[in-house]
Amino acid sequence: MDLTHYIGGEAVPGGDRFDSVDPYRGDVVCTAPTASAEDVDAAVESARRAAPEVAAMPAYERAAILRRVADLVVENAGAIGEIMARETGKALGDAEGEVKRSMDTLTLSAEEAIRIEGAHVPLDGSAMGHGKMAFLMRFPVGVVGAITPFNAPFNLACHKLAPAFAAGNASIIKPPQQCPMVVQRLVELFYEAGLPRNFIQVIHGGAATGQALVAHKGVDMLTFTGSSRAGEHIRANAGLRPVTLELGGAGPTIVCEDADLDAIAPVLARNASRLAGQSCISVQTIHAPRALAAELGAKVAAVMEKLRIGDPLAQGTDVGTLIDEDAARRVEAWVEEAVSQGARILTGGNRHGAAYEPTLLADVKPDMKVVCDEVFGPVASILAYDDLAEPVANVTASPFGLQCGVYTDSTERALWLAKRLRTGGVIINGTSTWRTDQLAYGGVKDSGIGREGPRYAIRDMTEERLILFNY
Repeated sequence: MDLTHYIGGEAVPGGDRFDSVDPYRGDVVCTAPTASAEDVDAAVESARRAAPEVAAMPAYERAAILRRVADLVVENAGAIGEIMARETGKALGDAEGEVKRSMDTLTLSAEEAIRIEGAHVPLDGSAMGHGKMAFLMRFPVGVVGAITPFNAPFNLACHKLAPAFAAGNASIIKPPQQCPMVVQRLVELFYEAGLPRNFIQVIHGGAATGQALVAHKGVDMLTFTGSSRAGEHIRANAGLRPVTLELGGAGPTIVCEDADLDAIAPVLARNASRLAGQSCISVQTIHAPRALAAELGAKVAAVMEKLRIGDPLAQGTDVGTLIDEDAARRVEAWVEEAVSQGARILTGGNRHGAAYEPTLLADVKPDMKVVCDEVFGPVASILAYDDLAEPVANVTASPFGLQCGVYTDSTERALWLAKRLRTGGVIINGTSTWRTDQLAYGGVKDSGIGREGPRYAIRDMTEERLILFNY
């Protein structure tokens, strides 16, 4: 299938094309055009013309469109899930689950569209303020530029487009180059639901297209999900414009001495392996008391060994491929490097084309890449500790700070940890991977700026304005 840009409500064929390739089968799923500088200019100009129209649309109408999009998403979940599985290698069950879950993101955005509110500012507490009345209101920023990743392409696009529209903004989205079709299908559902076609522009391409969108001063706010390195570049080039950056993580989960190992081992194993580990909150480092590390490692490994890798479209496949064979080779090289430095493979450790077996390592050290960098593959490590202060120091010293899981039956210990772990979220009796769409999701340090979740994204996609009456 040949995709086009969508600019000003029209399908624009574009020039040079690139392929989206099925990482399991190796065949071309679709082709898409690479946006030229002129295409980016046209998209921004169209969005700027549309912005006053979007802002003028009553909130109840925006909410109604978002609810219709949610209904269409559910109706088309099977077909869209298959597109995602083909483009990304994600297991079909996970792909369909992501699409269905996106209904929540859309309906939550619809609810928040009619709840955007300001505040009265009392002024008679001072002589200068006496006789005056002030209040704060929120207004759309205008044009939101969105750049989305391949690992959860549909839901993360919803997390940008739905709040942007709910807040009254026009949008320009650059889908991931690896899976442009699934994101374009989402935008088409917006159109089918009654969204005026000029309210969302779609421009395809790679890093150069993203950079052109970031650099364009006609974009009022930027929202990006991807690597920390790319996020740093965006921050450096955004100038004074607001940005929301959802970046990388190293997936720490701290297991305390009172944890139920039989109960948590399957959760740790699956959350290290689902989506082939291509999640910034995938379980990567399991901090375990030294006395329990071997037992926990054996239990997690036993569950991993039962997970089925294979054809993403086949029923029963638990773990599909990584996004491409180069990504799988990189994961393979990192594991081999860790083994050469003294790590031991408890299970897995083999690559099959673009797929990599769910893998668990023991005898790792904090400075190994598989511990301190983002693996972005189905690899987890057991890191033994003697004192609970050790994992706290390790997590806090990390350049990443997205989410950390904690397993303990002690409320006192849980609170002690929550106060000391410098991350965007601390998940008590859950892994680093836990996320639901209405919560404030985001990180600190190299893991990002700002928060996702419709309520919090709308806050970032609107401007606060003081209005004062002299009377």
